[in-house]
Amino acid sequence: MSYDVVIIGAGPGGLTAGIYAGRAGLKTLIIEKFFSGGQASQTYEIENYPGFVKVGGFDLMQEMEKQAKESGAEIKFCEIERVDLAKKKIYLTSGEVIESKTIIIASGATHAHLNVEGEDELIGQGVSYCATCDGAFYKGKTVAIVGGGNTAVSDALYLNKFAKSVYIIHRRNEFRASPVLVERMRKNGTIIKTPYTVSSLNIEDKKLKSITIVNKENQSESIEVDGLFVAVGQTPETGLFDVQKDEKGYIVTDENMKTNLDGVYAVGDCRAKFLRQVVTACADGAIASEQALLYITLNN
Repeated sequence: MSYDVVIIGAGPGGLTAGIYAGRAGLKTLIIEKFFSGGQASQTYEIENYPGFVKVGGFDLMQEMEKQAKESGAEIKFCEIERVDLAKKKIYLTSGEVIESKTIIIASGATHAHLNVEGEDELIGQGVSYCATCDGAFYKGKTVAIVGGGNTAVSDALYLNKFAKSVYIIHRRNEFRASPVLVERMRKNGTIIKTPYTVSSLNIEDKKLKSITIVNKENQSESIEVDGLFVAVGQTPETGLFDVQKDEKGYIVTDENMKTNLDGVYAVGDCRAKFLRQVVTACADGAIASEQALLYITLNN
């Protein structure tokens, strides 16, 4: 099969690209391995997406999927074996080969997990990987952040706007975050627990009740929390793509979502950028699809 645009990934960036490409009259295919929506669909409620005071992540992504289909985009749920970006060919594990005039990479990224029992079942019920997404739900409550980099310390600063008490748990004595952020965090009342790791999540009535932390001397402590924010890193899903990336594996683009390969674009969490949110992924997708249309117009 041959298309004008193939979008790899059906998160908010990929679905928005599909909406714009479909509306432009381009023959459009969105390829998704798992389910539409990506990480956003696993967010219990979203309060910072324009036009909605509050909306369920799953519900919002379902509407985006519906809109992409109604705009003319086809969605195919399958697994990719390899991608030849230079020739713009996508090889599926089924043996099918898909060709396209342009490719938009919207493969996203996965948050690193603590790999503690009960973590997955508590996602959206006390465990979060995005403070700016979910922090407002914990107004007047007690929360903890796990991590020691800029993201974790920034999360601590942000959550102090809402929460009654904020703990930060880091496995080392020294934080990897910038000294300015760390000093600001120390002054704003964040309770620092180092060097500790989270050994267990304690559940009551299917919700997070407390966490148990342990240090290198095997001394443990239980902390009652309403929410746990995990900020121990994120891994971009870019292994399939032979394209320019930064040192962390994120795809490098210009402001128009162009990669170093003609007719190949990257959007959303898989690309190197400052802010990774649903609204920024959607903006990326809109830009990339318009650039794909311009490329096709000039080269065909």
